[in-house]
Amino acid sequence: MDEFAFRPTHVAPPDGMASWAAPDPARPDARLDALLPLQLLDRRGDWARILCSNGWTAWVDGRLLVALPQPPPAAGGPPARTADPRPALAEAGGALDRYRALLEDLAGGALDLGAFRERTRGLRIGLVVDGEAVWLFDPVHDRWCYGDGLQLQTYAATDRPSPSPVPSPAPAHGPSAAGPSAPTRTGEP
Repeated sequence: MDEFAFRPTHVAPPDGMASWAAPDPARPDARLDALLPLQLLDRRGDWARILCSNGWTAWVDGRLLVALPQPPPAAGGPPARTADPRPALAEAGGALDRYRALLEDLAGGALDLGAFRERTRGLRIGLVVDGEAVWLFDPVHDRWCYGDGLQLQTYAATDRPSPSPVPSPAPAHGPSAAGPSAPTRTGEP
């Protein structure tokens, strides 16, 4: 097996993404196609250095990369311990029940919109079932998991790296209409 073979670890988001020759938002380079397979080489804060299958490398906003599931363990190795999806499904069911009850209270007039927003703040639920396949959001670990009935594995994580140990202040306004901002600029190590 070729040790230098391209092995994608991520794909570009469904809308594609901008790339840069260096981790500097002032120097844009090219736009990557939607769902283009990429191999993550390095991280610097929110920046990620990626490798494309043709050998081209670039820097991208690492927060936008979609992680691919890892391949199964090689045959002959010890069996991998797989996560049991039932606790995560029970948590999703409980969160959905809480949301449904709050929605009923809102519709019935027992809650006003402000109280509804306050009580649902931070509530995150994600669940898609398609036959034997399940995609389940795990709010404890801030990741999406995929299960096929036999195992549950991380599918995509919402990696939130920061450029330095000091948190940056929140913007005074929401995202611009032009789309996501450039990754946080970091200094050279």
